[in-house]
Amino acid sequence: MKNTIEKALQKKREQEKNDKTSSHQALVTNNKSQDALTEPSPSCEPVVSNGHFEKETFELDLVRLEEKGHISLTGSRTLINEEFREIKRKLISNAFGPLSKTLNNSNIIMVTSGRPSEGKTFTATNLALSIASEQDKTVLLVDADVLKPNVLNTLGLKSKPGLMEYLTGDVADIAEVLYPSNVDKLKIVPAGKSHYLSTELLASQKMLETIDEFSNRYPDRIVIIDSPPIIGITETAILANFAGQAVVVVEEGKAKLNDVKNCIDRLNPQMAIGFVVNKSVHTDEDGTGYYGYYGYAKDERN
Repeated sequence: MKNTIEKALQKKREQEKNDKTSSHQALVTNNKSQDALTEPSPSCEPVVSNGHFEKETFELDLVRLEEKGHISLTGSRTLINEEFREIKRKLISNAFGPLSKTLNNSNIIMVTSGRPSEGKTFTATNLALSIASEQDKTVLLVDADVLKPNVLNTLGLKSKPGLMEYLTGDVADIAEVLYPSNVDKLKIVPAGKSHYLSTELLASQKMLETIDEFSNRYPDRIVIIDSPPIIGITETAILANFAGQAVVVVEEGKAKLNDVKNCIDRLNPQMAIGFVVNKSVHTDEDGTGYYGYYGYAKDERN
């Protein structure tokens, strides 16, 4: 009888022990489930490198750009490549040669036009791509046409925060809106959002310090600034005070001599000023016509 009672008590104790173990395991499992709901999945966390969030790289479709008339970076020897080689040689010489000692920010080149739709953004992007193919130069392409930004659209890229977000303080560091690209030596600063105080922001001390940073940080850098048209736009005259060189794009058959004179009058007289004639129709020796660019860039003070 005693044996039977002891066996029953032992069985009860073992049962209670098993019940406690099961409850503890259930509690642990439940806590893990709650953690899974409250902790972010590692795959959802932003990528961090050296303590900084990694920016998206602009991926330029070089084949598509070539098909749309841009210079070729895929190895083709095209007419437009040769035309922009001729233009950039003078600009690079002005930026780093003997003339550079007489220019303020000689490696800052603004690209503008007298009026809209004369091809300034197409010229600015091609100049940037052409300079990026240099062996010992890097190029920064800045979209400062904050009224009608078109650099990203011309290059087939999606809109991103840019210069205006930095000038308004929405972005703390200009490096956050300076995007690398799949063209090794080309970086891009988009215009960003439009702002009703764009003139004042471009004229600010912050913008001046930013231009100085662009100009002086890297000794091998050329900065191409796509600027608004000159005539009737206040922002362009402001940008002219920052740049050492200006490339004025004029459309053949459309630009008036008076417009060209107005452009020169509104630019800083201490700049090296050159012109690119756009949308000119030529005829090759074999009689085949083509529609493209020809041009030159010269120091107007000589």
